[in-house]
Amino acid sequence: MWRRCKRSTLLAVVLASLMPTISLAVPTAVFTQASAPTGTVAIVGASVVNVEDGSTIPNAVVLIEGDRIKAVGPAAAVSVPADAQKIRMDGKWLAPGLLNMHTHFGLKLPGPAGAALENETDMQLVLRMADNARQSLYAGVTTVRLVGEEHGSDFALKAAIDNGTALGPRIQTAGEIIATTGGHGFLEADGTAELAKAVRQQIKNGATWIKVAISGGISDSHGSIAASTMTHEEMQTVIEVAHRNGVKVTAHNGSPVAADEALALGIDCFEHAYHLTEKQLRTMQAKGTWLVPTAVVTDEGAMEFFRKIGSPPWYLERVKSTREDHLKMLRTAVKLGVNIALGTDQFPFEPNAGTTATVREAELYVSAGMTPLQALQAGTLKPATLLGMEKEVGSLKPGHYADIIAVNANPAQDIAALRTLSFVMKGGQVVRHDAPLP
Repeated sequence: MWRRCKRSTLLAVVLASLMPTISLAVPTAVFTQASAPTGTVAIVGASVVNVEDGSTIPNAVVLIEGDRIKAVGPAAAVSVPADAQKIRMDGKWLAPGLLNMHTHFGLKLPGPAGAALENETDMQLVLRMADNARQSLYAGVTTVRLVGEEHGSDFALKAAIDNGTALGPRIQTAGEIIATTGGHGFLEADGTAELAKAVRQQIKNGATWIKVAISGGISDSHGSIAASTMTHEEMQTVIEVAHRNGVKVTAHNGSPVAADEALALGIDCFEHAYHLTEKQLRTMQAKGTWLVPTAVVTDEGAMEFFRKIGSPPWYLERVKSTREDHLKMLRTAVKLGVNIALGTDQFPFEPNAGTTATVREAELYVSAGMTPLQALQAGTLKPATLLGMEKEVGSLKPGHYADIIAVNANPAQDIAALRTLSFVMKGGQVVRHDAPLP
């Protein structure tokens, strides 16, 4: 769902404005953290959903110190300090903040909306991304994985959020999408030497994932979505170099042939997987390979978004031609028990079928055969495991970040309850509360 755009030379200015404490020469993965909230907060009166098994705690207390959860339990069992700030949430249901594993805060697609951004400067890009990050957080998405941004913009934005100078979700990022010439990405490299250097450069810049395009894509104006664009040696180099550096690899992929090769080489994750068959999905299940389906991008509900941005007829036709295989793949993956983590490839907050793209993605998982609890896990517990952050995010447990959302009903019983989201806390800080605080 990406296309390339013209490079700009203003990254140093952007970094200077958003990362004043960091060297401008090369972005870094080590950032100063914003100060944690002080004092004790107690969320009282709500029911808590345990996303690990679907159990609930009615009339619960979630006790928060700083940016972490200190205790979770029934009101009768959790002592609330006299000086704690109480947030009453009577009648609400509390769940972990949502995670979205396929996002592009700088997204631009074919059509008038994308064309209007063709000459966007790096400063404009990062500011636009910052606004998209803020809206994503308000929509209940407290952690994201960025899987393709341009010109180091993702590293600048991550630093600003970590430093507290911008408001947005926690970020893991893959830097730029690596592709062979003419492929589905904007960091083009050919042959093993160039690809090895491209991988190493993204890791040097601070990438915590490597994203590689091993097939065509919907937004490509040429070639088949199912085309396998890399040689075996090229694909092997990308995966090997990343793994030698302790970094996981995810692949934009719609090709069964490319999937077979990548699975044999130890790929960690696939994005989209539009045309994958039961053969590849069974191998993924056996190996524990992850799938981020982005089901919303080919679902009928996405047509509202595509009309809004003026997507051209050829693009809409590619979406339509992919829909049947994409849905079949998702249903098969759910049936086989493939590891699935939620991702949208639309802005997490983007309106979609009367809700946000993130919530709609979870609903599509239920339509494809998941239970509501499994769909909720795909948006919380599962992606936390994918990121290696399962001890920090993805569930409401002592020691975890206080990343919390509130809805009107139990989403583990009805995933559509996520449509009623009215409260968002990230790291102990309330960033959205549709009812006034006392």
